[in-house]
Amino acid sequence: MLKQPSFKVVFCALLALASLLPNGRGAKCGANNPTVRQTQLGFGNPPKFMVEVQNNCQMCPAIDIHVKCGSFSQALVNPRIFKVLGYNDCVVNGGLPLAPMQKISFNYSHHKFLMSTSTWYFQCE
Repeated sequence: MLKQPSFKVVFCALLALASLLPNGRGAKCGANNPTVRQTQLGFGNPPKFMVEVQNNCQMCPAIDIHVKCGSFSQALVNPRIFKVLGYNDCVVNGGLPLAPMQKISFNYSHHKFLMSTSTWYFQCE
């Protein structure tokens, strides 16, 4: 007679499988999510800002980093660095990887756009 797997074994197996799904986080990176930081450089009219997007994981490259960017205008920056895909959806570095701890930055002159990371994937082996 075959034994039925216990609930704990099935639950642990499902939990382990769920942790492998891409959801913007990586086990090796923990809470070291990519971040967006803006610094005001000039106080003219319009003001000037520097934006830095950093992969804060020390172990894995971050790929396909998307940023909530409101109505940011593509005319303000090179699309290879920061591409506007639609309202409140911009992609960093053309979706290509940012190495562990790598930063990519650009400047723009305009009123300040609120920005934060929305989705990304860690490319851990």
